Amino acid sequence: MIILGIDPGIAIVGYGIIGSEKGIHTVVDYGVIETPQSETTAVRLALLAESMEKIIKARRPDSVAIEELYFNNNQKTFIRVAEARGVLLHTAIKECGRLSEYTPLQVKQSVTGYGRADKPQMQQMVKLLLKLDAVPRPDDAADALAVALCHAQHCRSAEARAGYGRYC
Repeated sequence: MIILGIDPGIAIVGYGIIGSEKGIHTVVDYGVIETPQSETTAVRLALLAESMEKIIKARRPDSVAIEELYFNNNQKTFIRVAEARGVLLHTAIKECGRLSEYTPLQVKQSVTGYGRADKPQMQQMVKLLLKLDAVPRPDDAADALAVALCHAQHCRSAEARAGYGRYC
């Protein structure tokens, strides 16, 4: 199964694509989509949609997993990121058809076994689980790979509970 993980943002969107078969995970691709701060929000959202569409069409994931947002103190930033996330959700469902969402707590719990893990712990586990030589950079890409790993774990658990074949 090919899984696209997304760490949403307005300035930077992390994406991570993994292959996952029978509990073995491999990196297919990862990186970031960046939007120019000098552009209007509408243009930045259009750029995100266009870039994500290209990634999905090129890599043809079986499913997409995206991290849910948590509210921080900056309401203006939260709204812009929420708008970007909405565009990413729309593009993912339109281009792939299979979409799952996970809270940051679920991602941390799934990847590290501890829901309050810090960023360095998460990054080290992503490196170990994917058998990489170094922690993926930038951080947004490593976070997106963690979301993809979370989805792979979720699917594997669902398959075990169902007792048969591919669940996700």
